[in-house]
Amino acid sequence: MAELLEAGRLRLVEVAAPVLPPEARTAMDRAWGDAVLANPALFDGPVAVCAGLSRQAPDTLVVSWSRTTYRYFALRRVPGATVLRSLFVSVVQPTEDGRVLVGRMSSATAAPGRWQFPGGSVEPPTGDEPLDEHALRRHAAVELAEETGVGLPPADLSRCLVTYGEDGQVGVHYLAPPLPAPLLHERFEALVAAETARGRVPEFDRIALVGSPAELPDLTGPHVVYLEPVVRWTHRRVGS
Repeated sequence: MAELLEAGRLRLVEVAAPVLPPEARTAMDRAWGDAVLANPALFDGPVAVCAGLSRQAPDTLVVSWSRTTYRYFALRRVPGATVLRSLFVSVVQPTEDGRVLVGRMSSATAAPGRWQFPGGSVEPPTGDEPLDEHALRRHAAVELAEETGVGLPPADLSRCLVTYGEDGQVGVHYLAPPLPAPLLHERFEALVAAETARGRVPEFDRIALVGSPAELPDLTGPHVVYLEPVVRWTHRRVGS
């Protein structure tokens, strides 16, 4: 399950990176090596993790975050290891008739076959750039374009929810303006054709338009834990 949190303001605060004792680092490296052997598409790039989530005044949510790399999440495979939560963004893209777009992760990703909203892990900023609401919104717009072919200005996305999942993830979710269903299919098909022509595997191998939580069981395969509660929340607000 995932807890849904709403807040008028989101504040991100960087804190020190997690310090691992030598034995934990050795176990992490071993687990990462095994994971890469099983899925060579894995890449040990920079990533932000959530070190804490708290309320500051009634309408502000504070997210503490740290810098690390994807290798860090291999600790989840190590019995007894304590792992900070991953931090990701996603986009809820509605249609004009109140359905929402979800996608199935392809075999070339870290979670093949999993259904989710367009989105991805948050990457730490470079140089003097801050990790703030503007950066998250830009990242969400990039993920939407890369996974569905739908290009929107970041300013068109409005934050709607923060989820706190039992799967060890904190998600910041943005709501996009409604678009015609045929246009969404057209953009996705064009993206798949372009990626295939370049010899690349798209991140989504399939998309679906879901009108209510009752339709989710029709999506064969695993679902992210936040999918059902966010679809339910969206159905109450933008559904037909």
